Amino acid sequence: MSPLKSKICALIFTRFVLFLLCPISHFSIYSQIVPFSISIILSPQFPLISRSGLLSKLIEQLPFEDGSVCALKLPDLPGGAKAFELAMKFCYGVKFELTALNIVSLRCAAEYLQMTEDFGEKNLILQTDQFLKEVFTDWTDSLRALKTCQEVLRPAEDLYIVSRCIDSLATKACCSSIPDSITHLPQSTPAIEISDENVVAWNGWWFDDVSFLNLHLYKRLIMAVESKGMNPEMISGSVMYYARKYLPLMTSQQLRPGATPVISNLLPSEEDQRMYLEELVTLLPTKKGVTPTSFLLSILRAAIFLQASSYCRENLERRVGAQLDEAALQDLLIPNMGYSVSETLYDVDCIQRIVDYFLITSQEANLSASIMVEEGAEFMVEREALTSMTIVASLIDGFLSEIAPDVNMKLSKFETLAATIPDYARPVDDGLYHAIDVYLKAHPWMTELEKEQLCRLMNCQKLSLEASTHAAQNERLPLRVVIQVLFFEQLRLRTTVSGWFFVSDNLDNPHHHLIGEINNGNVIDRMEDEDDEMKERVSELEKECLDMKEDIEKLVKNKKSWGIFSRSIRLKQKLQSCNSEKSCDFKEPAPLSTLTASIDEQEEHSNDIAEVAAPQGFKFH
Repeated sequence: MSPLKSKICALIFTRFVLFLLCPISHFSIYSQIVPFSISIILSPQFPLISRSGLLSKLIEQLPFEDGSVCALKLPDLPGGAKAFELAMKFCYGVKFELTALNIVSLRCAAEYLQMTEDFGEKNLILQTDQFLKEVFTDWTDSLRALKTCQEVLRPAEDLYIVSRCIDSLATKACCSSIPDSITHLPQSTPAIEISDENVVAWNGWWFDDVSFLNLHLYKRLIMAVESKGMNPEMISGSVMYYARKYLPLMTSQQLRPGATPVISNLLPSEEDQRMYLEELVTLLPTKKGVTPTSFLLSILRAAIFLQASSYCRENLERRVGAQLDEAALQDLLIPNMGYSVSETLYDVDCIQRIVDYFLITSQEANLSASIMVEEGAEFMVEREALTSMTIVASLIDGFLSEIAPDVNMKLSKFETLAATIPDYARPVDDGLYHAIDVYLKAHPWMTELEKEQLCRLMNCQKLSLEASTHAAQNERLPLRVVIQVLFFEQLRLRTTVSGWFFVSDNLDNPHHHLIGEINNGNVIDRMEDEDDEMKERVSELEKECLDMKEDIEKLVKNKKSWGIFSRSIRLKQKLQSCNSEKSCDFKEPAPLSTLTASIDEQEEHSNDIAEVAAPQGFKFH
């Protein structure tokens, strides 16, 4: 044996003994100083070199003289020192456990080191691939492997490990049954609003598990389950769960009106939350009614606070507008994020846009219904549209009552929002009257012209008896409106009394009594009882009529107008003729011809009050 060969053998033996006596981590000299940068000292005959194509090439390129030492640096090794240590253990036959937590980094490290079958049978690449197949059969292992992909994302993407993990998870999530590997279900948070609680406990078992993924991997998983035909309600539920976990501003008290923003190091930065919000909005299903309106409004409130993109906010406003009839009044109270002192407390412009989107959606639905061939289907769509419109009208009336006390609320904005709802959508105008009354109380400096302009929004004929009684005694209303309310209320009483007496006359007809005697003797008794009951109701109406006349007299005294007082006396004389059981023959009220004149000029005339407030000339729109 030549002296050179003897020195090489001695060097190999020395390196081998050093490996057996020292921990493997000693071979990663710089691993703790520079992360993922490894410096190794090896002999050309080490098993790691013989099984690694990369190390073999690098060793051949370096000069190796007698007694010299080869030093290599692997700065881009996936998994860093831990993955390299496991690869060395594999090469030297040291037993270690493969798990779902280390398999991805070890597989990527094996690919980086080129540990293929060309450099040894059953090399590391083959072994890790076989174990990955077992990992993909289990939900928990697949989820753990996908989480570790975040550390070595680029090489894991190149090896299709990420896509295989996502496909495995998506397939299992779409199954109707819970995998056997799931031993417990996550507790559903009350913040997630899904109609059927069993859906969250059964089909939504995977919400909490996938919420630990980063946004990039979570987005890909949601797209995968959607492509596999998952129910849109479940996709929406998962996105809601994820959003409430990473967007604390959605449930924070900071978004309440008048609250002072609090900056905490424990919360994600506003920039990160804005990025999460804009991405999650794109993941929400577009189908109407799938995502609760309350959640859409809460995420819209957060989007306004975080100053998300205009496209994101417009998208949310359109979605809310499409299902505005499912919203609650409290959810519409979006605080105004303006910094000016003259700004309103709530964001009225945002609600105005949402209502406009709702009307556009309703018109499109009516247009599509008119194209339908089946008349029954068209009728159902129109009835649903009318019901939705009525619900929204009541909702907006409530919103108007909430914003009316704001002294910064401009009359033009208030009128525009109130007039957006069509007149047919309000069966009664009590809600609108209440909002107008609150606005008049909060803005006492309004002129009479502005008050009359505001009161034109409501229809006095649609006020209930309770609202009419309140309006007749409301000193904040213009006198013209009070007269309208009194006239329509007395006209309603007149019509009701005439109707009851008409029925009473028909019941007193001998022909009816003759028929009753022929058919059954008990019929006459029942009709007489009904007649007495109707007479009692007529008496009640007469009492209410007298109360209204007393209100007129009080109004006359307050306004010091003898002209109106004389007209009320004439009306009293007419109404007294209705006290008998005979039907009253009332003349139709003359049309209003002088309503646009001033009240002072009207008081100088002695015409009947019906000439002052006929319905034809003063119908509110």
